[in-house]
Amino acid sequence: MSGTHGSVASPFRQPKAVFAVALACVVSFMGIGLVDPILPAISHQLHASPSEVTLLFTSYLVVTAVAMLITNWVSSRLGAKKTLIAGLILIVVFSALAGAAPSINAIIGFRAGWGVGNALFIATSLAVIVASASGGFAGAIVLYETALGVGIAIGPLLGGTLGEISWRGPFFGVSVLMAIALIATVVLVEPTPKPAHKTSLSAPLRALRHRGLLTMSLTALCYNWGFFTVLGYAPFPMNLSPIKLGLVFTGWGIFVALFAVFGAPRLQATFGIAKTMYANLAAFAVVVLVIAIWTTDRAVLIPAVIISGIFIGINNTVTTQAVMTVSPVEKPVASAAYSFVRFIGGGLAPYAAGRLVLAVNIHFPFFIAAGALVLGIVILSTARHLLTEAERVQAEQVTATAAASPAPAAALVPVGGNALPGEPGASVILAAIDDSPIAALVTEAAARLATGNGGVVHLVHTQEDVTAGDAGAEGEDLETARAVVREHLDRLAAHHVPAEGQLLRHAPDHGTAGRMVAEYANTIGASTIVIGAPSHGGLPALMEGSASREIWRHTKSNVLVINPDAPGALGQTPVAELLRG
Repeated sequence: MSGTHGSVASPFRQPKAVFAVALACVVSFMGIGLVDPILPAISHQLHASPSEVTLLFTSYLVVTAVAMLITNWVSSRLGAKKTLIAGLILIVVFSALAGAAPSINAIIGFRAGWGVGNALFIATSLAVIVASASGGFAGAIVLYETALGVGIAIGPLLGGTLGEISWRGPFFGVSVLMAIALIATVVLVEPTPKPAHKTSLSAPLRALRHRGLLTMSLTALCYNWGFFTVLGYAPFPMNLSPIKLGLVFTGWGIFVALFAVFGAPRLQATFGIAKTMYANLAAFAVVVLVIAIWTTDRAVLIPAVIISGIFIGINNTVTTQAVMTVSPVEKPVASAAYSFVRFIGGGLAPYAAGRLVLAVNIHFPFFIAAGALVLGIVILSTARHLLTEAERVQAEQVTATAAASPAPAAALVPVGGNALPGEPGASVILAAIDDSPIAALVTEAAARLATGNGGVVHLVHTQEDVTAGDAGAEGEDLETARAVVREHLDRLAAHHVPAEGQLLRHAPDHGTAGRMVAEYANTIGASTIVIGAPSHGGLPALMEGSASREIWRHTKSNVLVINPDAPGALGQTPVAELLRG
């Protein structure tokens, strides 16, 4: 089970190609808050109004939104690596041109070109990391989320530091860093195969015909209106130097990163997607309302902006999980359709804020932003039943293959059936497996338990969707997942152990994968669940441990954790010793 995280290798022990793309991800995510510290400086030095300066966000995000419609068409013809390289080249060129631009209008235009590169990059970076990483999808997601967190957190600080020298500094800084990442990607990343079928240009728009995907996308549009009103216009009433603005938005970015990577999965696992989204949007609306009332009071405005990072981080992750959960189409197509709609909201909001300040007053845009978040809650409420239905566990039987040994092949029956050839009253053991080396030890331990007491084994592998931060990519394909289960069924057949294989599909995250396993164990009355131990500590363990934690929280069974680093070889250790461990 990919959710047990029994990978032997640390997710940070990866091929050089993975770190090349991860560096590019860091720089890309830095771009979210990089320009905030220099917005007032650009306005002052180029004699541009705040509403003109906010067009730096508008041109970038609106063009990114429209370009998302063609990213799958491009990548399905060029392949992920070439599409990624094309995106990096555009970012390098247009960020450098923006730094050298003589006027605000030129910067706005170059930011639009940057947006095209950003769209191509967003569409393929996660897929390239997944394809290049060792240790399976879980390790790839940890790397991507780490890059997201580091980039969002240090972007404003770098922007403020370079902005103290010149407002041009952050643009040139991005260009240099992305050029390094581009060279590393060209040299180190292996060519990726083209998809089996080509995606049509109309696929993302056709995907929006699905009510669930459209509803989630419109909710995200409203949320992004609030998000980018705060991000794009709050720097002006703060009236701070670039370095001080950089520190403010670094605090904001740290909260975004922490709650996107750690907070959101825990809340989602505890309360579910729908409840988490309702509560988070409501809390964010309250914070934006506080900003609206005390816009000119820096003692209130600055802490409120920093605190808003909590709700932005949660929403970035949970909304993407919701989109991938309800969407009936391929993950890259769903991600493109969703990003198209939400970036429209994010792009228009800062410019609208500048115009509303001129037409009414400086408080009014934030009142509108709070109202947009409330509207998002209303829109979300129309699709709650779709989310509830999509979160249910879906199980698929996996056909067992004949074993090479004379023993009969492991039998397969539907969930809840009792036709397995075990002894009367035999105990039921659930072995949660994935595609890592430790899975063989998990299966071996389950076989020993079953042999010792005449029990039967249910092999379970969870097919996780690849979703990280605000991006989604195709995960493990169905045939590969089936093959994993068949391989381990054959292992049990060689031990003459009766067994059944199950594939639990479409887990949107690690925590949900663990909960699905626990619920399945409760359904079949498993006496013991055998899982592999997370083999790495520190930050990766914090990110990956949610599957094991959710198993322990929701199961009624005993849990046996197999640790490959424990003293004594598995083949020489009695079952009783394993149980005591």
